[in-house]
Amino acid sequence: MCGIVGVVSPSHVNQLIYDALLLLQHRGQDAAGIVTQLDRKFFMQKAKGMVRDVFRTRNMRALPGNIGLGQVRYPTAGNAYSEEEAQPFYVNAPFGLVMVHNGNLTNAHALKAELFSTDHRHINTESDSEVLLNVLAHELEKTTRGNTLAVADVFSAVSGVHRRIRGSYAVIAMIAGHGLLAFRDPFGIRPLCVGQGSDGTWMVGSESVALEGTGHAFVRDVAPGEAVFIDMQGQLHAYQCAPVHCLMPCIFEYVYLARPDSTMDGISVYQARLNLGETLAKRVVSTVPPSDIDVVIPIPESSRPSATQLAHLLGKPYREGFVKNRYVGRTFIMPGQAVRKRSVRQKLNVIVSEFKDRNVLLVDDSIVRGTTSREIVQMARDAGARKVYLASAAPPVRYPNVYGIDMPTSEELVAFGRSVEQVRELIGCDALIYQDIAPMLEAVKRAALPGAPAIQGFDASCFDGIYITGDVSVEDITRLGQQRVGGEEDAADHSRLALPNAEVR
Repeated sequence: MCGIVGVVSPSHVNQLIYDALLLLQHRGQDAAGIVTQLDRKFFMQKAKGMVRDVFRTRNMRALPGNIGLGQVRYPTAGNAYSEEEAQPFYVNAPFGLVMVHNGNLTNAHALKAELFSTDHRHINTESDSEVLLNVLAHELEKTTRGNTLAVADVFSAVSGVHRRIRGSYAVIAMIAGHGLLAFRDPFGIRPLCVGQGSDGTWMVGSESVALEGTGHAFVRDVAPGEAVFIDMQGQLHAYQCAPVHCLMPCIFEYVYLARPDSTMDGISVYQARLNLGETLAKRVVSTVPPSDIDVVIPIPESSRPSATQLAHLLGKPYREGFVKNRYVGRTFIMPGQAVRKRSVRQKLNVIVSEFKDRNVLLVDDSIVRGTTSREIVQMARDAGARKVYLASAAPPVRYPNVYGIDMPTSEELVAFGRSVEQVRELIGCDALIYQDIAPMLEAVKRAALPGAPAIQGFDASCFDGIYITGDVSVEDITRLGQQRVGGEEDAADHSRLALPNAEVR
C-alpha cells in the first residue's frame, strides 16, 4: 500500500504536494519522494523515512515548478531497505518520464523477462513499479514512433499497458513538457480520485482527504481502466482505455487502510466502519450474552467507529482503555520476536481503571498474525479484567493479499488452517467473534453516498481466497510471498501498532 499524489497548478506545487503527502502518511511510512518539473527539467528528492524527515527547507527550495507528483511508500515487494527503490522512478526516454505507483503487479516476473528480451529495456531494481514504468515508456515510444506526442497517443499507450499488465495499479506519471497522466487498473482495486482548486489547480490523489485537506474540491474518482491526462495548460482530458472493466475495489481499504474521513468510489469510509460495527453486534449477541459484557473498548485507532456503533447497539458503555504513544515512532531494527512483542507495550498503554474487575469486549478492525492481539489480550488481563472477549470487524484473514497490501504468507496468518476455536486458544481470549464475509461486503456497500458509481463487487481475496484478476496461481502466491519485504526476523517492524499515524495500527 502506498499513497500517491500529482498536481498541475498555475503556481509552485512543492508545498502543496508536501501537504498532500502528510495527509496520506498513513498509507506509507518507509519512504517518501517528490518530483517537480520546470522548463522540461525534473527535480527530485526521495529517501527512506517519513515526509517530515525526508523534506527539509533546503530540499523544498530545490523543487521548483508548477507540475509535480509524490509518493509515500509502504513496500510489499522488492527491497524495503534500498533507497533506490523509493519512488518516484525515472526513465529518460521517450520524452522523459517519472512515475509513482500504488498497488502490486501479479505478472511482474514474466514482464521483466519480456522487457529484456523483446522491448530491450533494462530493469535495475527488484521493484514491480520500475517494471510498470518501463512498460508505459515502451508503449508510449511504440505509439508515437518518434512523432510529436498527442493526447490520443497517451491514451493509446495506457491501453497497451492494460493489455500487458496484471494486478492492481493506481498510477500517476509526468511526461516532460507535456503534462500529468493518471490511470487505474480495469478492476479499480486501488483508489484514485481527482479534485480541483478555485485557482484552477488540478490534484490527483489516493484519497479524497488529500484533496479536501489541501483546499481542493473533490470532482470524481478515476474510473477503473480510465486514464486522465492534464496538459501543461491545465486542460483535463479523460478516456476509457480498457475494453473490459468493472469496479471491484479492495475491501481492506474500508476495513482499515483508508482514513475514516475519506470517501472512496462513492463510499464513506466512516459510514462503512459504523455499518461494520452494526453487523458485528449481531454476531456478538449470538456468541456472548450482552449481560456478560461490562464495557466495550476499541483497539486504537481504526476500529473506533465500529466499536462505537457496537456499544450503542448492545447498550453497553464505550470506553477508551488504551492510549497510544504517537511519538515512539518505528522500531527499525528489532532482533527477534520477543522484542517485537515488547514493542506493543511501548506503543500502547492501558488505563487500568477501565479493565479492573470487568468483563471487557475488545474490538479490532481485523486480526492478521495474531501476535499483537495475543499481547493486547494479556495486557487487559494484567490490568485486572475478569474476562476478555475479542471481536473483529473483519472475517478471519486466511489468504495472502497479492494486490498491494503487506499481508503475510499463509503460514504467518493466524487463521490459516485453524478453526475459530483454535485461533481463540492461541490468542488467549475468553471468546473470539469474527464478522462474516457476506455481512461485511453488504455493510460496506450500504455506505455508498447518493450518486455513487455502481460497484460490481469487492476484492476480498484475503478473506475468501478469490483473486478477482483471475490470473493468480498457487505458484504465483508462493513467488510473491518470497518477494515480500520485511519478513526477516530482524526486519523492520511492520505491525500496524508500529505505525505512528493515528489511522493505522
